[in-house]
Amino acid sequence: MKKYRVNVNGTVYDITLEVLEGEAAKAPAPAAAPAPAAAPAPAAAPVAGGQSIDAPMPGNIISINVKPGQPVKKGDVLLILEAMKMENEIMAPADGTVASVAVNAGQTVQSGQQLLTLA
Repeated sequence: MKKYRVNVNGTVYDITLEVLEGEAAKAPAPAAAPAPAAAPAPAAAPVAGGQSIDAPMPGNIISINVKPGQPVKKGDVLLILEAMKMENEIMAPADGTVASVAVNAGQTVQSGQQLLTLA
């Protein structure tokens, strides 16, 4: 069993997913994919003077709520990423200042692609 914490529109849910062994484990479980999607984007290792915020999944950038130089607090919504017809809020993992924004509204991004950098 794997435990996840999912944030959906500001409401936090703790969920548990069963890990299947054998042939079923090779195919992605339909319920497992959306769970991490709603959680805040995992922070990558610090990047030359800042913390990189990367796309947790492939999708389209719907809106960007911040600009370079703007201060943000932990949990602030930085941008909206649409994936599988769901809008996912990408939130600030910590207090900081937006150093740079690497994407534009309407752009398609791949999993792991840098979205912005926090200083």
